[in-house]
Amino acid sequence: MKKLNRRDTEKVLELLAETYPDAGCALNFSDNFQLLTAVALSAQTTDKKVNQVTEGLFQLCPTAADMAQFDEEKLQEILKPIGMYKSKAKNTIAMSRILTEKYGGEVPEDQALLEELPGVGRKTANVVLSVGFGHPRIAVDTHVFRVSNRIGLVDEKDVLSTEKALMKAIPEDQWTVNHHRLIWHGRMLCTARKPQCGECPLLGICLQKMDK
Repeated sequence: MKKLNRRDTEKVLELLAETYPDAGCALNFSDNFQLLTAVALSAQTTDKKVNQVTEGLFQLCPTAADMAQFDEEKLQEILKPIGMYKSKAKNTIAMSRILTEKYGGEVPEDQALLEELPGVGRKTANVVLSVGFGHPRIAVDTHVFRVSNRIGLVDEKDVLSTEKALMKAIPEDQWTVNHHRLIWHGRMLCTARKPQCGECPLLGICLQKMDK
């Protein structure tokens, strides 16, 4: 599939801005530790489910020091609704211990250091640096990957190449907000199985019209 030209790319970004003026992080958190934890827990599940789980969890363990001392079996029970609860519980406690012992309970403002933490990959690190620290980033999750390649903003086969291509296609000062807009578009209209092309503001520009 071919990529959109520069003018159509700009038009897509304008339409996304008009359609999702309030797009932002859908996870609930009060500081960077809670943000990091919530993003890591969001793997293979929805932000809505994560928010339901973390509402009580962050009352029990609001800080890295609290989480580091929490019982792993109890944490598994809390995380059961979001799936992969055993590995997520193990990683969350291990991550919290490292943050407490090595960083004084603070989240490091560094991509490489973040990715060294248990359960933290490139996408999670990008979200934390973007939302938590204000750095321009494009975090490519399943929505961003699907939507950006389906529309024609990029034409890539994997997550990392999609991230790099989007960084070239989108002005740097718009990386973060368009990351959120692409996610919202993927949730609201450009869904995986039944995209609502007839209601989509990008109809006529998108290179892959699904409901023919």
